[in-house]
Amino acid sequence: MTIPPARSAPASALALAVVTEPLRAAPAAPGAREENLRALLQTASDGGVRAVVSRPDGDQERLLGHAWPFPSPFEVTVLTVASTEGLDRVEARARRSLERMGLPRAGVLLVSSAADLAGSEGRALWDRVQGLKDRGLFKKVGFVAEVDDGPSLLARRLTPDVVRLSCNLLDQTACRSGELEALGALGVELQVSSVFAKGALFGGSATPEAWHGRELDLSRARRRLAEARVDPMQAALAYGLSLPGDPKLVVSVASAAEMRAVLAAVHAPAPAIDWAELDLGRSAPGAGAPGARRVSSAA
Repeated sequence: MTIPPARSAPASALALAVVTEPLRAAPAAPGAREENLRALLQTASDGGVRAVVSRPDGDQERLLGHAWPFPSPFEVTVLTVASTEGLDRVEARARRSLERMGLPRAGVLLVSSAADLAGSEGRALWDRVQGLKDRGLFKKVGFVAEVDDGPSLLARRLTPDVVRLSCNLLDQTACRSGELEALGALGVELQVSSVFAKGALFGGSATPEAWHGRELDLSRARRRLAEARVDPMQAALAYGLSLPGDPKLVVSVASAAEMRAVLAAVHAPAPAIDWAELDLGRSAPGAGAPGARRVSSAA
């Protein structure tokens, strides 16, 4: 039975992905949206969260730019647009992300897909990203990957500062494959996304698309947590805190109330659960086979 080690400041392991669209909250007027976001960010800051991740689509970056606490304690991770939009566009959009968020520089720039680095323009793309770091616009650079991309092999070739992989209590492939440990051994900083398995841990009326056909397995996993009297959010975060390499756990939050719930869960005592018993990725068809696709890769 694996019990994660204690961390003196577990909230510092969180990286906040702010949900600005009305996905989990009722639509609000523009002014109210910004005020709600200010409250969310202030709650995160007061709770010890020191990292925020952004994305280039939608209105999130602009809203963040109007809502930062002052002075802002956050290190921000920026994602590139797809390389299919052209290398000039990738570079220009990364610069534009900083402008939209009102930042002279940011902590991390991640190539949004490792597959972009494997293509014919992969080296040129990486040179553009490195160039932005060399100019002081980003402190660190890296990429987002799946286990199938062979991220540790790619890291040996490119020497990134940061790599983001998806991993969660229900699909522990990234940990079980040894990729997290391999990246850590290379000195790469880790970000882990899909911590809540796209909501699959929490049930609800609709099963996330990546888990279609696994409804019975999901029900059994949730029942096991309920029988152990363990809150799913608490279990998901405790598992994330147990992962090798002390990764940042990317968690999506839509309101100050959700942020308070996440902070409470991340500070809760680690449950005495055998994580392997909840690894549905291990029992998926083709799991562990070379080239097998992930059960869930979405954040």
